[in-house]
Formats: sequence, structure tokens, C-alpha cells
Amino acid sequence: MSEAKTAAPKGSLNWKSWIQQGLAVGTLVLLFIFFSIMNPNFMQWSNVSGILLATAGIGIMALGTTFVIATGGIDLSIGTGSTFAAVMTGVFAVNMGLPAWLGVLLGVASGALMGFVNGFNVAFLKIPPFIATLAMMMVAQGLGLVLSGVAPIYFTDIEWFSGIALGELIPGLPNGVLIMFVLAILAWVVLSRTKFGRIDLAIGSNEEATRLSGISTKRWTVLIYSVAGVFTAIAGIVMASRLSSAQPQMGVGLELQAIAAVIIGGTSLMGGRASIIGTVIGALIMSVLINGLRIMGVQSEWQFVASGVVIAIAVWFDSLRNRGSST
Repeated sequence: MSEAKTAAPKGSLNWKSWIQQGLAVGTLVLLFIFFSIMNPNFMQWSNVSGILLATAGIGIMALGTTFVIATGGIDLSIGTGSTFAAVMTGVFAVNMGLPAWLGVLLGVASGALMGFVNGFNVAFLKIPPFIATLAMMMVAQGLGLVLSGVAPIYFTDIEWFSGIALGELIPGLPNGVLIMFVLAILAWVVLSRTKFGRIDLAIGSNEEATRLSGISTKRWTVLIYSVAGVFTAIAGIVMASRLSSAQPQMGVGLELQAIAAVIIGGTSLMGGRASIIGTVIGALIMSVLINGLRIMGVQSEWQFVASGVVIAIAVWFDSLRNRGSST
């Protein structure tokens, strides 16, 4: 799964892409070594499996927002949006008594609708992505609280629901992790082998030139945000399955970790360049960092500080890379 990029002088960015990928992989390995030295329990399979499962929600969210950031946009609504989709699943499947499979599908549709509104606001109403998705973040959080009655919606009466995340089609590998890897493969194929991916990157590289070539960039932007909304909803359902409940504050703040994972993995905030495998590695880095600090007994306040430093460094590296590309 190599990095996807728009048409440029062939090979002009390859060495930077490989360096970015190598730094991400190296950082992940160093974190594993460091935390293993600090606490031998860190490398126990039960803990590693827990890290992978914790990565699933952030990773799936990050996969979807990779498509958005590749256009030069941003999506701040993915954290609360995942909560909203999980709550909607609970409302349909538990509160309304619909078949659970239908509730899950309608939960995914709720995420797609949220993404559609984001894309419409950005493409047709010309609201800056930061503002449009910030507004949606607040709307999704409010709706999640209202529809849940500010209380968890439990899925304990739906026997198979917890198996979405905690079951094991492959022995030893939680289904939530398997879903993340399957979606990562699908996202890589879409980004690097389809018209959708080519147009996604073209919009991020030069939207005006893409529009002048006869492509309806507005419609494609709406579609891209809608697809990101589907990934967000799946992430929310996986997290709800892990908890066997839709918690009204479940995804608050996770958008920053997901966006950081995308940037760490080599996707440019300026658009036009994206890496799916890099996004997965970035999500793993964020999860390993938080888990390692937690297992060392570091207070949650300092975990936030560490996460903030990682985000700042990731954006700084992206800025340096973009400056280098423009010279």
C-alpha cells in the first residue's frame, strides 16, 4: 500500500514519501521498544490486542477523513459524528425495536447523511470546511445527547452486537481490528485504483484546474464527505459494540487523534497527497502512545499534553514537507 499522489513530475516526491513512511514506522517501533522497557507487561498479547482494538475506532475514522484531507479540506465532526451514528443505531435497534441489522444499516446511513450535509455546505454553500464541520460537530453532539436522553443505550439484549468488535472470525484477532484492516484495503484500492481516488487527489492538488477539465468538483466533494461519513458511522458502531452500549459522549475529542493519525501517516493538510497505510500506522502510533503512558501510570492530563505535542510535531513536519514541495 504505497502513497497515492496527483500527477506531478514522476518520482519528484517519491523519496519524501518514503522518508515520511519510514519515520512513521520507525516511530511506532521505537514506541514499542520504549514502553516494553518501561513496563514488560506492555508486550503481552492481551495488551497488544487491546491496543489494536482501541486503534480500530480511531483508525476507521481516520481512513474516512483521509479522503477529506486529501481534497485540502478538514472534518472536525468525525468524533461526535461517530457517537451520533452509534446513538442512532441504538434508537432504531433498541428504542424502536427494529431488527438489529436494520438498525445498524440505518446508523450507517445516519453517518452518510451527516457527511452529505458537510459536503453540501462546503461545496455548494461555500462554507469553509473548518467552520462547516465545526458546526456539524456541535450539532451531532447535541443530537446524540438529546436522542439518547443523556444516558447510555445498551445493546445487551442483542446477542450478536458485541461480536461486531469483540468476536473473532480469525482466532486471536478481534473482529473490530479485522474490520479496520479490511476497510484499509478497500480505502487503498479506492484511493489508488479508481476514478474516485484520482478525482479526490486532483481536487486537493488544484480544484480550479480540475473543474475546468469538465469534472463537477462540487458533486464529487459532496460524495467524498458522504463516504467519510460512512467510515465515521462504522467507527461509531464498532466502538459501541466494544462497549455494548452507545455512550452519548463516546467519541468526543477523538477527531483530533484521527486527524493526527492522518497527518502523521503522510497525508498533506494542503491536499493532493494521501497515504492509506500511513494513516493506519499513524492511528497505531496514537493508540500505542496513549496506552503506553496509561500502563506507565501517567496521569490522563499528561496524556493529553503528549497527544497535543504529537499533533503539533505532525503538522510541523507537514508544513516543512509542503514548503519543500513548493521550492
